[in-house]
Amino acid sequence: MPTPREQDVRVVTVVPGGPVLVEGPVELRSDDGTVVRSDRFVVAVCACRRSKRYPLCDTSHRKRR
Repeated sequence: MPTPREQDVRVVTVVPGGPVLVEGPVELRSDDGTVVRSDRFVVAVCACRRSKRYPLCDTSHRKRR
């Protein structure tokens, strides 16, 4: 059985050329104080800043190859 500490650990996967995948649910806070919440089991966070839904990924990184 996992310890309470292990249950709190979130897995983060950096996708080369793509988003950062975070096991959810998550709350993202930007530098301007904006808060975005997602209850999804995996959340794609934009790493390229091209997303129209930033800080969430909308796959805009795929258009530029």
